[in-house]
Amino acid sequence: MSKFSRLIIYPKDVSAITGKNYRTSWLLLNKIKTYYGKKDHQPVTVLEFCEYMGLKVEDVISVMN
Repeated sequence: MSKFSRLIIYPKDVSAITGKNYRTSWLLLNKIKTYYGKKDHQPVTVLEFCEYMGLKVEDVISVMN
């Protein structure tokens, strides 16, 4: 597995990966938080995002870097 540059994914990253705008990316991260039963102060990790979206971690990390 690739070495992570960050553990947490932000709406800006999601926007770059999906091609959606910032607001839509923010809403997607909120859906992921709800799916995993996270509280408001808990961030979404790259692994959770990849699992939810069905993406390879290596591909997501390459876009983030």
